[in-house]
Amino acid sequence: MMETPLPKAPEKRQVTTIIFLLLLWEAGSATIKYSVLEERDSGSFVANLAKDLGLGVGELAARGARILSKGNKQYLQLERKSGNLLLKEKLDREELCSDIDPCILHFQMLLKNPVQFIQGELQLQDVNDHAPEFLENEILLKISEGSHPGTSFPLKIAQDLDVGSNTVQNYTISTNSYFHLFTRNHSDGKKYPELVLDQALDREEQPQLRLTLTALDGGSPPRIGTSHVLIVIVDINDNVPEFTQRLYEVQVPENTPVGSLIITVSARDLDAGTHGELSYSFFQYSNQIIQAFEINSITGEIRLKKALDFEEIQSYHMEVEASDGGGLSGKCTVAIEVMDINDNAPELTVSLLISDIPENSPETVVAVFGISDPDSGNNGKMMCSIQDHLPFLIKPTLENFYTVLTEGALDRERWAEYNITITVTDLGTPRLKTEYNITVRVSDVNDNAPAFTQTSYNLFVRENNSPALHIGSVSATDRDSGTNAQVTYSLLPPQDPHLPLASLVSINTDNGQLFALRSLDYEALQAFEFRVGAADRGFPALSSEALVRVLVMAPRPASSWCPGRPSRAIW
Repeated sequence: MMETPLPKAPEKRQVTTIIFLLLLWEAGSATIKYSVLEERDSGSFVANLAKDLGLGVGELAARGARILSKGNKQYLQLERKSGNLLLKEKLDREELCSDIDPCILHFQMLLKNPVQFIQGELQLQDVNDHAPEFLENEILLKISEGSHPGTSFPLKIAQDLDVGSNTVQNYTISTNSYFHLFTRNHSDGKKYPELVLDQALDREEQPQLRLTLTALDGGSPPRIGTSHVLIVIVDINDNVPEFTQRLYEVQVPENTPVGSLIITVSARDLDAGTHGELSYSFFQYSNQIIQAFEINSITGEIRLKKALDFEEIQSYHMEVEASDGGGLSGKCTVAIEVMDINDNAPELTVSLLISDIPENSPETVVAVFGISDPDSGNNGKMMCSIQDHLPFLIKPTLENFYTVLTEGALDRERWAEYNITITVTDLGTPRLKTEYNITVRVSDVNDNAPAFTQTSYNLFVRENNSPALHIGSVSATDRDSGTNAQVTYSLLPPQDPHLPLASLVSINTDNGQLFALRSLDYEALQAFEFRVGAADRGFPALSSEALVRVLVMAPRPASSWCPGRPSRAIW
């Protein structure tokens, strides 16, 4: 696989890697991989695809190369002439991937003539463009004066939209005589600040302390965020509230109505009076949590505040705090899993459409399309089909990309136009589907020769006729269309070399009408025959021929004529 990391690799190693990758690509098993920093300007250079794939100058343009992305959003553009792959717009890693690391954008390159797909990945690397931020400007912390040195007190963490080393790496606390700060590494990779008591507190001597908590990220230079910590020293309260469960887990369908009860947390405190009265609140939480949920401070009921969307967020984790009137608190974790329902119909995006194809062509690609469904499980699994009675089939190419192609050669004279309905159906309950209609026209190929209405024609002419007399017509038709069906008539060379055909008859090349060029003499010529040809104007031209017999008739005796009796002669 091919990667372009930010630090420049030695030239010899790069050449070796590219040669190896080109071999993989030719075998159809490679994925080209690139990486760029986020927030680079639109039009910034990513890589030269033609060079990396070993294609010649102009081959990308000749093969109609295109860059395809999932759905309708395009992040990359290709300069076919130079082979350069460029950013189509400025990309924000946090907007595209949130806290997912690494941030990978998948794309494909489509080559036509012949059709070929090449998989690609673009990794967006984080830049330190966000400072840590506390959700509260002031953190209130109530500590009993009876707390022993060495006791730790968790503080609320800062949020940082960056990832990796650019997110929060450390916390510090302003200088004071009572506490130092310890930064704890959590299993989720985040850093959690804890105040550690260094010496005993005396409420009567100092009832409260004001400190400054600072969060630092790992950028160079680091960005910081601050929050004030107000520590209130309270009288001794010797029982801490305890939740009945340390972890509450619940599954919630994404179509749950706003206002619904999600779960109820419960804690107890053995103290009496105000020291035993509990108040519930969210402790560690994000903006997403307080936007979606609310907690009743008295009952501990957590209700839905905003509609859920599985495709946006699949789960929520929060800490809930129960505080008594004496300033002590206990904590539990609530894990809410959002369950997917089939609320998204499949999406179909056509990347290539060829509306006109010539008849008699072998297996031909008429469309390339991609399908997607943001749902999960069977709700996101899809199948696609077209009508059974059509001479077309659907063939999968890359993941969720398909081609529509002919089963074999088509015959325009049998069927000139096809309306194809592509149906994409998911496997959810209920099943949702999307339909897309395409029209394919079959263009004509000159594969039919003109055909005469008769194989031979008999024409009768009285002698002593006037010159230029219309003596009859021949007719041929062609099943093709356009110029391929336009027929031109001609006299073919006579088989009898002594027959002066050119001085006897002529033919209208456009409509096949035959004319006697001179007066015929029965005593000199009683009959003669010749061949006429009909050729179309296609390429190559196709033709056919018919036989014409001309019978010259002697004058009718006057006694044989009866008024009203039809004549058998053809003039």
